[in-house]
Amino acid sequence: MSVKLAETAGFCMGVKRAIDRVLDLAQDSGPIKIYTYGPLIHNPQTVELLKKRGVLPIEHLADIPAGEEAIVVIRTHGIAPEERKALKAKGLRVVDATCPKVGRVQALIRKYVNQGYTIVIVGDEGHPEVTGLLGYTAGRGKVIGTREQAQDLPAADKVALVAQTTQDRDLYAEIAGIVKKKIPTALVLDTICDSTEKRQKEIKELASQMDAMVIVGGANSANTRRLVEISEQLGTPTFYVETAEALKNIPLGRYQRVGVSAGASTPNWIIDRVVDHVTSLQAKSEKRATGLFNFWLFLVRTDIYSALGAGCLYLAGAMLQNIEVRITNFLIASLYVYAMHVLNRLTDNKANVIGSFREETYLRHEPLFIVLALAALACALILSIFQGLMPFALLSIISLLGILYNARILPSGWHFRSLKELPGSKNLSMSLAWAMVAAVLPAVGNGFYPTAGMAVAFWFIFAVVFLRSVMSDILDVQNDRLIGRETIPVIAGRETSWQILKAIWLLLLVLLALAYPLGWSSSVSFALIICLFYVLLCFKLCDRRAAFSGMELWGILETNYIIAGLIALLWHALVGYALGKG
Repeated sequence: MSVKLAETAGFCMGVKRAIDRVLDLAQDSGPIKIYTYGPLIHNPQTVELLKKRGVLPIEHLADIPAGEEAIVVIRTHGIAPEERKALKAKGLRVVDATCPKVGRVQALIRKYVNQGYTIVIVGDEGHPEVTGLLGYTAGRGKVIGTREQAQDLPAADKVALVAQTTQDRDLYAEIAGIVKKKIPTALVLDTICDSTEKRQKEIKELASQMDAMVIVGGANSANTRRLVEISEQLGTPTFYVETAEALKNIPLGRYQRVGVSAGASTPNWIIDRVVDHVTSLQAKSEKRATGLFNFWLFLVRTDIYSALGAGCLYLAGAMLQNIEVRITNFLIASLYVYAMHVLNRLTDNKANVIGSFREETYLRHEPLFIVLALAALACALILSIFQGLMPFALLSIISLLGILYNARILPSGWHFRSLKELPGSKNLSMSLAWAMVAAVLPAVGNGFYPTAGMAVAFWFIFAVVFLRSVMSDILDVQNDRLIGRETIPVIAGRETSWQILKAIWLLLLVLLALAYPLGWSSSVSFALIICLFYVLLCFKLCDRRAAFSGMELWGILETNYIIAGLIALLWHALVGYALGKG
């Protein structure tokens, strides 16, 4: 089985803009209540996350208590002019998040109504966008949605035809042709969103190549339903789901090629969960490489791969410093990272798990994972005792900080009550913790004194982990914004984050190239430059995320840690062999 994700899947620009605007309001409005006049978008999962951020949907103005100071956001579908006037008359602050494409249609309707035209709207009667558009027709509007209804239109002198922005272009063209035959003077206006048109075009191409299609979106999403209809018209078995859970009873295993697409209001994390589910079916059905691929996905899903990566980075750090490699230090780094990853994913109201590819595994076996994490941390601390008092003290301190990361330990008067609320703390604290346990702690066990080699190893591990952390957060920025997680991509934005990563990449390249000639580290620094070229590959893959599931991409990013360890071991063996031959 092969899986292909449509490149157009996910939020359209209008939806992104609306959500960003509402989240900015939620962050800056203080105690003022925020309401959306109807659900902001047609995706219940996103609406629920917005509720947790204090953004509440209402259906009627009466739902807002009289005299309450509040902000009301007009949803992406827009509203009728009379409703807009009612909002202002109630003394509410109004924020317009109407999609610009919808706003353009509203303006066109107003223009032609003022010129005496009757407006015919091709769309779904009762849909919020269509209802809002009707409000601009001054009573001279009619909604049609089928060819038969077009045939029944009465003759009129001046008619302007517009489409709901998410309408099927082929159907609109057919209806327009029928109307033009009946009313030759009718104006046909092109009002279908170009993003919608691209999605529909891609669905036609994808569905014609696939054995089955999975379309992801809210049950009340008109544009998602349109994609389903287009796929079904091509004769391709098509499954319309809202979340990955709906796939459990669908026999996708019988199909070799499965395409996945989504509506304009479907967030990336829901799409990723669907792709991950199909990918897991792929691994089970094909048993690729005698099950190695499936086993690799299991390691990634359960954070064991991250733990192994931490151990491999220890190997690279130890060889950069020219200190003795000990299996105990490898285990300490691996066990500590495993424990912290699991414990932090299962705290903070499970915000690090829900919506991710780990959700099903972690929540189904939550007690087991907690026991395993605590046991791993205990083993790491016990092993550190055998390394000496200083390593034990250092590991105890960073373990305590890791456990308290999500706890509200700061004074109540402070703007930030926990370490996780500090902007960018997730990326920085994770990178610092890995560098401390994989570079500094082993050196402490060998008799603590700062060296240039320790600094090189620390920066190498910090930078490699930071690069991976921010790259994955760039992919998850949508989810992080909704949850309220202040990662660097959320704070700085996607483009600035990429620039930061490129600057760190360049600094690390210079450091590795100069470390050995300057006598700061062993010659393994040259070999570790390979890891930076792997990072460049990951940059490219992140730009082409449609080619991979979230689980696969996460595993690909973390493979850099494994590569670092293997390079260090191979280089050490080659140098030892060369010296032995000499």
